[in-house]
Amino acid sequence: MVVLVIEDSRFLRASMEKVLAKAGYKVVGVADGQEGLRLAQEVHPDVILLDMMLPVLEGTGVLRQLKKTPVTQPIPVIVLSGLSQKNESKLKTAGAAAYLEKSKINLEDDGKALIQAVEEVTGHSNTAHA
Repeated sequence: MVVLVIEDSRFLRASMEKVLAKAGYKVVGVADGQEGLRLAQEVHPDVILLDMMLPVLEGTGVLRQLKKTPVTQPIPVIVLSGLSQKNESKLKTAGAAAYLEKSKINLEDDGKALIQAVEEVTGHSNTAHA
């Protein structure tokens, strides 16, 4: 399974990539929304992890484009945000499959919340993680 990580924090992106790769996922990471949209159409990932605060094209714009483009519309998107969950229902209405608060993603515990969210939205449990 391929996971596209669209996150502008180099440290957080690298940490998520490491955790996901260790769990057996193929990971592609980018730092801005426009590049993320391009790669989503090119790579056809199984799931997208999308930060909301991005350079070039912010997260809500990326989510809107992903959900109105036929080739990317079916890809589940997990929104990552530093903000509280007050925006969760609005983002889910816009097409997000799940919402994760960045403060709740503990990459020190092998990213269990992150892996669980990926497994839930894709309906797949990665055998390397089991």
